Amino acid sequence: MDLRQMEYLVALADERQFTRAAAVCGISQSGLSAAIRGLEEELGTALFTRSTRSVEATASGRALLPHARTMLAQAASARDAVTRASAELTGRLRIGTEQCLGVVDVHGLLEQVHRRHPLVDLEFTQAGSHELVTRTRDDELDLAFVAATEHAGALHAVELGRLPLVLLAPHGHPLAQGHEVGWGALDGADFVDFPESWAIRSLNDALCGARGVERSVRCAVNDVHALIDLVRRGLGVAIVPAHVAAKPEARELATLALPVDAPAWVVSVVARRPSSPATALALEIIRSSPS
Repeated sequence: MDLRQMEYLVALADERQFTRAAAVCGISQSGLSAAIRGLEEELGTALFTRSTRSVEATASGRALLPHARTMLAQAASARDAVTRASAELTGRLRIGTEQCLGVVDVHGLLEQVHRRHPLVDLEFTQAGSHELVTRTRDDELDLAFVAATEHAGALHAVELGRLPLVLLAPHGHPLAQGHEVGWGALDGADFVDFPESWAIRSLNDALCGARGVERSVRCAVNDVHALIDLVRRGLGVAIVPAHVAAKPEARELATLALPVDAPAWVVSVVARRPSSPATALALEIIRSSPS
């Protein structure tokens, strides 16, 4: 067994499809398949059951999985220990975030890093969570604050907090009655939402699709305040995390609770090499910051 095989094992167990797992690992599907077959031959047992639709870990595969994750984490720690022993901080910290996550003060984190270590070269970008996960996985970012960790592969992920989802609607809208709204009432409604690279969009698409809610996304925006303004102007309703509804700009809108089976808005930080000096510094500040 080698580390590359462990990386492929973890990716395939998480993605449950050879095509997606190969994309996560940055290799061809045939290369991933050959590596998994080689591992199974070495261990003398099947690690996955394969069908035309998905791949599932066998009992043997599930038994190996936590050891594979540990091996990958220990290898990363070993590499980073050597780096710390041989050199000072590289002077660069690349951070990405989705806009207005609500659970973590990313701007405050940037300020603390800059004040404590003014020679660290900070690079900061905003994008949708799915794009940020990909860029972190591809080593274009050191860490990213996201609200979706699908396709994270072997990335280190730590949950930072969660919030409920609510519905925003302009006063006078048929849905803006009472304090809560059922799934059936949302069927056929016009929505304001974000592009598909944003976590809230994929979360909304999934929850509505699973509950048979057909919706029309009339406006897709890249800015939280633009979404609030378009809802206020009657262009549609919006499903958002509770902290968005609490913004002063949304005070003219009705906020309605969703049914109890609505998923939560979960914010996490993901990192490719969590113990590298600059990344470890940022994670330590996050851990020491009040929630």
